[in-house]
Amino acid sequence: MKELLEYLNSIQRLTDKSQKALSLICTELTVKKNSNLHPIGHTCRNIYFIKNGLLCIYYFKEDIEIIESFEFENSIVARADSLFKTEPSRKGIKAIESSELIAINSSKLFDLYDKHPDIDRLFRKIYENAYVELVNRVESIQFHTAEERYHNLLNQSRQTILRVPLKLIASYLGITQVSLSRIRAKK
Repeated sequence: MKELLEYLNSIQRLTDKSQKALSLICTELTVKKNSNLHPIGHTCRNIYFIKNGLLCIYYFKEDIEIIESFEFENSIVARADSLFKTEPSRKGIKAIESSELIAINSSKLFDLYDKHPDIDRLFRKIYENAYVELVNRVESIQFHTAEERYHNLLNQSRQTILRVPLKLIASYLGITQVSLSRIRAKK
């Protein structure tokens, strides 16, 4: 819990009372490498904090796995479409590495918003940041070449290149593994 509270307090300072209330709706869990945390077709009921490990959000298009994002330590991950609409998600979350997580029960969290305005503000900031990241990702796909996207990934997240299998990086970049090899050979 300490890691989660430190992360949250770095975004928005929470009162001791709010920290205690939040702690009461959290559970710790471990997900094994290559296991689904949130399978496609299920309704997301938790927001997850990654204490240790690496997750990805993925979906399938014509039987090809497409990677939407990589999620590392000290980050929040959820299927927002499913979480807010309480409908099954068309995307899933799986562990690329064995991961230690803290699950925050979303319905209990939403109940805390009225009682703890600082928790409401905090999660609004988290959702706003996630939205900006999504817009940046879409713009990257729209306006940059595959080579530019690869170099941006190198500059912004070296750990992705070091920890994620190349076939998943290629999928994330929207290219084939062969194309990624060509880009990498140009160094």
